[in-house]
Formats: sequence, C-alpha cells, structure tokens
Amino acid sequence: MDECVPWPMHKLLTGHECTTAQKRDWGGIKNGDLLQRAESEFDLFITSDQNIRYQQNLAGRRIAIIELSTNDLRRITAAAAEIQTAIGSVGPGAFIQLHID
Repeated sequence: MDECVPWPMHKLLTGHECTTAQKRDWGGIKNGDLLQRAESEFDLFITSDQNIRYQQNLAGRRIAIIELSTNDLRRITAAAAEIQTAIGSVGPGAFIQLHID
C-alpha cells in the first residue's frame, strides 16, 4: 500500500499479505521508483494518489494498481466489499480507479 493509504485498511484485506511503503523504508520515494520497487516484489499496489495515472506511464507495468478515490478510513471501511471485489478481479498490469462515496 502507498504511504497515502491508511494502514488500518489492511484489516479489510484478509487472506492477503499487506505492507506499506513506510514499512519497507520506501517512504518519500517518488512514484516511478516506488512502482518499480513494488513491481519487483508484489502483485498489487493500492494508492489514493489521484495523479498517479497522469504522472506515470502505467503501460507495460506488471503490477496491478488500484486507485482509491479517498484515503478516509471510514469511507474505505464502508466500501470494504467493493474493494475486495476489485482486488479479486484485477489482473497483472491492470489499473482500476475505484470511486468510493
């Protein structure tokens, strides 16, 4: 998970191994380098950075990316089923923009 995603969200992701950029000592690393590092070790990158798709060329990436429209934990928790569905359906290299009300 990107550093902009609240860590308590990992409790919603049962059955998945989760870590954060901070826990990997990747805090403050720019998105391009961060995605490259994550791609070498993980299948999925979750972010709430609304600009990632504009700032980075996502074409050809092997890592799946889910962009949440918020980093508000209450809203994320309320959308747990929707997030879990997105995680279950996203494939390698895919980008999903998930709007959370």
